[in-house]
Amino acid sequence: MYDKIFVPVDNSEHSIASIDVAIQLAKEFGGELVASHAYAARMHDYRFKQMEFTLPEEYLVESEMEKQRKIHDSLITMGLELISDSYLVVAQERAKEAGVPFTPKMYDGKNFKVIADDINSSGYDLVVMGALGLGAVRDSMIGSVTERVARRIKTDMLVMKNTAPVEDQFALPAHDAGGNGEVRHESSGGIVVGVDGSPESFAGLKTAIALGKAFGKEVEAISVYDPYLHYAMFNSIVHVLTEKASKVFKFKEQEQLHEEVIDTGLAKIYQSHLEVARRIADEEDYDLKITLLDGKAFEKIIQYVRREKPWLLVMGRIGVHSDEEMDIGSNTENLLRLVPCNVLLSSQRYTPPLDVQAEESMLWTEEATRILNTAPDFARGIAKTTVHRWAMERGHSVITLGVIEQAMATILPRSAMIAMGIVAEDVAKKEIEAKDSATYICSNCGYVARGFEPAVCAVCSAPPASFSKLDKKAIEGLAPLEGAIQEERTFDNVKLKWTEEARKIVAAVPDGYQRRRAKAQIEKTARVKRLDTITKDMVTAVVGDTLADTQNLEERGKLNQTAVDSGEQEVPKDRLVRDGDFSWTPDAVARINKVPEGFMRKATKGRVEKVAKGRGVDVITLEICEDGIAEGRKVMEEVIRKQNAEKEKGEGGEGKAGAEASSNTSSSTENTDD
Repeated sequence: MYDKIFVPVDNSEHSIASIDVAIQLAKEFGGELVASHAYAARMHDYRFKQMEFTLPEEYLVESEMEKQRKIHDSLITMGLELISDSYLVVAQERAKEAGVPFTPKMYDGKNFKVIADDINSSGYDLVVMGALGLGAVRDSMIGSVTERVARRIKTDMLVMKNTAPVEDQFALPAHDAGGNGEVRHESSGGIVVGVDGSPESFAGLKTAIALGKAFGKEVEAISVYDPYLHYAMFNSIVHVLTEKASKVFKFKEQEQLHEEVIDTGLAKIYQSHLEVARRIADEEDYDLKITLLDGKAFEKIIQYVRREKPWLLVMGRIGVHSDEEMDIGSNTENLLRLVPCNVLLSSQRYTPPLDVQAEESMLWTEEATRILNTAPDFARGIAKTTVHRWAMERGHSVITLGVIEQAMATILPRSAMIAMGIVAEDVAKKEIEAKDSATYICSNCGYVARGFEPAVCAVCSAPPASFSKLDKKAIEGLAPLEGAIQEERTFDNVKLKWTEEARKIVAAVPDGYQRRRAKAQIEKTARVKRLDTITKDMVTAVVGDTLADTQNLEERGKLNQTAVDSGEQEVPKDRLVRDGDFSWTPDAVARINKVPEGFMRKATKGRVEKVAKGRGVDVITLEICEDGIAEGRKVMEEVIRKQNAEKEKGEGGEGKAGAEASSNTSSSTENTDD
């Protein structure tokens, strides 16, 4: 699979890990290793010329300066070559010990550019590169050289973030220190592959299966669809459109169509990608685990990786909606930076045989083509693939309107097919379900069926036992136990009730886009399940991972300020909430949100920021927040004490009673912001 593996080296910790993993891969697949180091002699020459004016007077003559330039060039070039050679010797000795053919390379120039140029002209099968290099600092997520190389090549690239010994990464036997033979290390996780239907993701799956078989690692394919995107988008623009624009847009009708199409249709489409992935694995005689997730792709994948802790995440360099000329997809780019495990960017392309055969052999009638062209540009390719797969499996060679109707019926409800003009309205009307019909939920993938008890899940093919009937009356009975009920209207004027505990959980989500999207997703889930009341369990199911991340940070809250002061590791930047001149850690945000809204919270926030400014930091941790609140209490108590003293002077005994009342007020206020 990998005949020629390339590794840029710089003697950093991640570089050493890259060498060891590359050697192991070359050894397993019978390949050779090429290692390189780039030095920048030209840059040193340029800098020397810039500083020539600082030389002593006797050197500032043309002949002497030319002599010094030659001496400098010779020494710098020789020194840099010696350093590069010493870096490469490390890789060469390790390759020799493993019996892997080795070729060293050195070049002078801008590191990322000469490395990328070499990769694009040398026909390597795989590039293995450390996520960080010698220039890494505390806040580094991925090195600039690695990121720039990733953007400029179209070769599979393994980015190493795990710097554990190679025997730990691959569960290889290692010699016991006590001399009692060999010891087998435990493997550091399996392999997760993101599948979205793109040729790059299917090629990545085949690579992952080969690695899994070679090193005894479990491979899992995951796919993510987002049924909440349009709801959140509609929710955000409804307040900025004019009344005339709102009437033209028809929010209520748009959302109804999306609920009918996306909730089930997208799930089935992405599940079909997973079924194709399983078929590919079966051909390789490999048992593949598949998982369908709903939500924002980047968010769900990073949460899944943090929870499951795989050794490797495999992703297509670009996604199913990307142009082939794009350097790297947005989800892949963000995950490359932020996931804690190794990452393999798949640049190869593989189209499953079923799709290839269908594309080459299927003929479309004019009427069928017209219906296909009514689909939006971004969805047309997916719709065409779905129809091709359905028709190919059933022996059709011509795509007619009838074939489209039957194929799309496997992913779309009848009402959606009416809107697309695929079936007649008078026929479909009879099959549109009533709003008060029974609701069944698949515990395996979350698919919702209404009006009948499914014999099999339309998305993941789970048996009837996987479905549970949603007891609306039981949910409505629980609602009064969760505090006061508050009714809210959605962007398209649908009424939903929220329990007090449900609202509190949403309030714990960091304010801004994250909370708005979470709230939209909760509303969408309730509407899909035909529920009028939102309870705490429904909210927790949506924001549980977000709150878990926040709670984990709260446990480390007391260490945050020490980390800021000492320069040790602090809360990652992507976890901080920026507000004006300061960034707040999640536990600090949760703490300030406990202070009653309005003037009290605003005043308290100002005191906390004053404490942070006094300490010369722009990151507000839980400790700073608590100190600011404590100072606020002191100020309040001092004001009350002075007021009481003045009352005692002017009112005698009545002042004493007033002081006691004020004291009680102070105590009450202190408890309120806890």
